Amino acid sequence: MSDDTPFDPTGEAERHIGRGMFEEGMGPGSSMAHLYRGEVHRMKFWRERLDRTTNWAITIMAAILTWAFTGNNPHYIVLIGLAMLTVFLVIEARRYRGYDLWRSRVRLMQENVFANALDASKDVSDPYWRRELSEDYRQPKIKISFEEALAHRLRRVYLPLMTVLLAAWVVRITAFIQVTEWPTSAAIGAIPGIVMSAVVVAFFAVATVIACRPRTWKANGELRITDVDVWGDADQ
Repeated sequence: MSDDTPFDPTGEAERHIGRGMFEEGMGPGSSMAHLYRGEVHRMKFWRERLDRTTNWAITIMAAILTWAFTGNNPHYIVLIGLAMLTVFLVIEARRYRGYDLWRSRVRLMQENVFANALDASKDVSDPYWRRELSEDYRQPKIKISFEEALAHRLRRVYLPLMTVLLAAWVVRITAFIQVTEWPTSAAIGAIPGIVMSAVVVAFFAVATVIACRPRTWKANGELRITDVDVWGDADQ
């Protein structure tokens, strides 16, 4: 028998159609699995965006170094490469904040749903995880600051790359320029070599402070050197 009653999305029953979806009687396993799979897919997509930026940064750095040490090209070619790496760093830090948005949801479900399903002897990590996840779906918010995102990418990728460029620049203005000595060899046009050297040193000092200063990390589930463990350490 057909029902001619019009569908009213603002009605009491229709408005709360999602209520109880994850309760035991509604088969929460299937719904949660689909939700988790979707979040992992989004996280993977943003992870690939980060990798593409890193690949471009490494490719351009290699090309800059090859060009800088070929023939009599000026030493500031290396500094141009450093500036381009900085641009890629800023782009990647912005993308990292987006990536962390999806990863934080994945980690929230892993810690409070799947970990609890595998071993129910321990309580959930966050008793308010459902409320927090619900609020994040209603109004998504970035979880980490731009400065922390810069620190993550500097530690993982860009500070080592920039250090290689710094070493190449030092070699270029000392061993490859025989006519003048440092700091004169570091000059660019009317800018004295001592000023250029001070700018480079200040740049690396700021980058090192951002990457290494003590802080409370907000990124959820970020692997670090101290996060070392083995399967055998788990309580039997």
